[in-house]
Amino acid sequence: MKPPAPSPRVLALAGTVVLWASAFPAIRVGLEGLGVAGLSILRLAVASAALAVAAPLLGVRRPRRRDLPLIALCGLTGMAAYQLLLNWGEVHVPAGTASLLVGIAPTFSVLLATAFLSEPLTRTVVAGSLVAIGGAAVIALARGGAHFTAGALVVLGAAVVQGVYHAATKPLLRRHTGLEVACYAMWAGTLMLLPLAPGTVRAAAHAPGSALASAVYLGLLPSALGFVIWGYAVARLSLATSTAALYLVPPVALLVAFVWLGETPRPTELTGGAIGIAGVVLINRGRPGASGAGRAGRQRIARTKVTT
Repeated sequence: MKPPAPSPRVLALAGTVVLWASAFPAIRVGLEGLGVAGLSILRLAVASAALAVAAPLLGVRRPRRRDLPLIALCGLTGMAAYQLLLNWGEVHVPAGTASLLVGIAPTFSVLLATAFLSEPLTRTVVAGSLVAIGGAAVIALARGGAHFTAGALVVLGAAVVQGVYHAATKPLLRRHTGLEVACYAMWAGTLMLLPLAPGTVRAAAHAPGSALASAVYLGLLPSALGFVIWGYAVARLSLATSTAALYLVPPVALLVAFVWLGETPRPTELTGGAIGIAGVVLINRGRPGASGAGRAGRQRIARTKVTT
């Protein structure tokens, strides 16, 4: 007998992991010719256009006026600032290493939710946060060079603003779906980067085809399609399965970067990445209601994703 074919929800989850993991090496390719600002605005513009076309078909509602300030914050942190910082950091940091650093973003979202949203802080969460930050420190110091360490700190800054984004989406997710929040934030972030558009047009006119193709790929697949199939998957799978899938993004990114770019991470970086992932696992296990299932659990995992 033939083995049963994977279900669409499992395929969607696996596809999301591969798409988000592939974004890190694709950024390195796109930076050649487009630069940090050019790649950032072009990727967001492509993703925004694709989501604008898909939104009516997917039932995305108009945001409430009272939610606009939070949406602006989400667009600023999770889209505009995150893209600029991650792209800037990857000028000096290998793609796989950047994925390991971004993987600890849930650490900052939990700490911010505790500080500003009155979420309880358990001992396990504290321990996991310390472990994750320790792992990030190991990665940042792995190569010793000043440019690498500075670049690693910039990528870590991207993880911090991603943590702010995760925390800021929590009130929005009480009234909107995860896909709706992602669309709102994407559109807001794109508007904020429009002042960079003239320089992007000039850079694109002289950029190699590989850089332009990478920017379009990043916008259409990891950003736009990634949000859509992620929302489909987490609405139909358990919290434990969705969480476990997120842990696979950095290892898959390392593999894709090795195959695509020939990058080989140092043992110290792998050690730091393993420590960081272990810390995030502790955080997720120590959060109140971590063992719960159903809609609340799926909404929680929807906002703790790692945007790429």
